[in-house]
Amino acid sequence: REAPIPKMLAPCLLRRAVLTVPLVFVAALLVTEPVRADQEAGTAIPAESRPCVDCHAFEFMQRALQDLKKTAYNLDTRTETLLLQVEKRNLCDCVAANLLN
Repeated sequence: REAPIPKMLAPCLLRRAVLTVPLVFVAALLVTEPVRADQEAGTAIPAESRPCVDCHAFEFMQRALQDLKKTAYNLDTRTETLLLQVEKRNLCDCVAANLLN
């Protein structure tokens, strides 16, 4: 017949197991080598056929700059239209006021 585990020893063993299992898991993750994308079969793209990151960034920045220029032009046009409307309204109000006097 085996001796029963003392009541105070059981929580200690449980606590040790709870701390040890994650530690072993982290150690296993550190030891294993991560799988790189170029190691998977059929997914490797030759470097010659891929544009460089700088080219992508440059093209993105060019498009963003064109969008900003277009937005600025639209805002300028809209501002001019609004200013002309205000001037026209003021002129009409001025002419109407002069006619009433």
